[in-house]
Amino acid sequence: MKKTKSTIQKSGLDRRAFLASTAAVGFAATASGLLVPSESQAAEEPQRGGHLVLGLDRGQTTDVLDPGTYTGSAMFLVGFTWGDRLVTTDPVSGEALPSLAESWTSSEDAKVWTFKLRKDVRFHDGTPFTVNDAAQTLRRHSDKDSTSAALGLLKGIETIEEKGGDLVITLKNGNADLPLTLTDYHLQIQKNGGMDDPNNAIGTGPYKLESFEPGIRITFSKNEDDWNEDRGFVDSVEVLVINDNTARIAALSSGKVHFINTLSPKTMPLLSRAPNIETISTKGKGFYSFLMQGDTAPFDNNDLRMALKLAIDREALLKTVLGGYGTLGNDYPVNDAYALAPTDIPQRAYDPEEAAHYYKKSGHEGPILLRTSDGAFTGAIDASVLFQANAKKAGIDIQLQREPSDGYWSNIWNKKPFVAAYWGGRATQDLRYTTSQLSTAPWNDTHFNDPEFDKMLLVARAETDQEKRRALYREMAIKVRDNSGLILPVFNNFLNARSVKMKGWIDDVGNDLSNGQLASRAWLVS
Repeated sequence: MKKTKSTIQKSGLDRRAFLASTAAVGFAATASGLLVPSESQAAEEPQRGGHLVLGLDRGQTTDVLDPGTYTGSAMFLVGFTWGDRLVTTDPVSGEALPSLAESWTSSEDAKVWTFKLRKDVRFHDGTPFTVNDAAQTLRRHSDKDSTSAALGLLKGIETIEEKGGDLVITLKNGNADLPLTLTDYHLQIQKNGGMDDPNNAIGTGPYKLESFEPGIRITFSKNEDDWNEDRGFVDSVEVLVINDNTARIAALSSGKVHFINTLSPKTMPLLSRAPNIETISTKGKGFYSFLMQGDTAPFDNNDLRMALKLAIDREALLKTVLGGYGTLGNDYPVNDAYALAPTDIPQRAYDPEEAAHYYKKSGHEGPILLRTSDGAFTGAIDASVLFQANAKKAGIDIQLQREPSDGYWSNIWNKKPFVAAYWGGRATQDLRYTTSQLSTAPWNDTHFNDPEFDKMLLVARAETDQEKRRALYREMAIKVRDNSGLILPVFNNFLNARSVKMKGWIDDVGNDLSNGQLASRAWLVS
């Protein structure tokens, strides 16, 4: 089978491949827009072979292999290890790049999209990848009765068809970002779309699934028939779920694993002094938050929601809990890592007196229960204790209930009315809001319901004038900031560490774990 060089190569982008792929989809690539390896990285050719072991948190015994269900770090990476999406993204700019789709075009109104798919790609069981597999994958995730987390992203699809050997997607309304929508990590392409068995994990990715012990251990072997020769450098991959921060550090320090994620900021200086370990701090789109369900008492009162937003000391949280590894949040889920992000909205600050004013205005009395857990985000317990102390100065009594890490994302998040939670980034503002603020989204975890916001989201999605789009996104951000149940005090840097024996790390603006593609990109040296 003929193999294809990917646009992601070594520690950066292969310039020739990038220019060829961007020309195919109508991008205007410039030298300043390209990611190129540093001199030291360029001198290193990926070595092949070896057994890569990753120690990751946020894996649960309730995890399943259906990519539509993936939430935590462990399964986020697992999906990219066995699967491919139709479209991928540039690690630096976040622009859409070819993957299983070689190129795409759209009608002027961005309603009809035609994707040309790769030929001669095979699934792990040897069967050929076809247009039908891609179509069935999108049909399964977009079905009105689907439980997929991608359902909210795909609700605008009217038809999915095969025409002349191409995949043709017709939308109810225009969407200038459809290729980027298809980069969502839940949309790994499966044999027959996973219709026969959504948990089969038979994909076209760099590694084949060998064993799956949810919340414990997942193993993979190299896909020798991989269509993409610039990835999958090791012979096998093992993911060990290690939810305890201390245990992850011990595993890396002892050489049991080559990489660990979600480090505590307190451990970064210590690990950075270890002779065989390198720490990694990457700015991204992820954030720490406290979520109030706005249709559930007492959080159905916006004065109470505003009181709580004013009752948290964001700067203290950034300094003491994140150790400065992050930036301040402003109660909307977008920062300057997103294109067209608003930059002139006044920063909300800790104001106990104003918080007390809104709290009195709300008429609420008595304690407010906040559920938190080490499994919510790194430092979530400390952040919750700090929030509790901040709120007390405003006369607000927050009571903390510590929940177990295992099962937190299936039993507490999106089910209980006031919780600590973490969100990773999305490729675009549209995807970010569609996933968690659109009133009909399955993962609308604050139960935000604003018909005008929903309408603005649809208008912005189809708008091709970038300045008009920017203005719409600004208005949407203010609506979420002032009316939703989202308390977003900080955007976190991704804090990870690796053995010096593991190479190939790429900072990727898309998300943590090199945008989930760590196993695909890494190689080992002796």
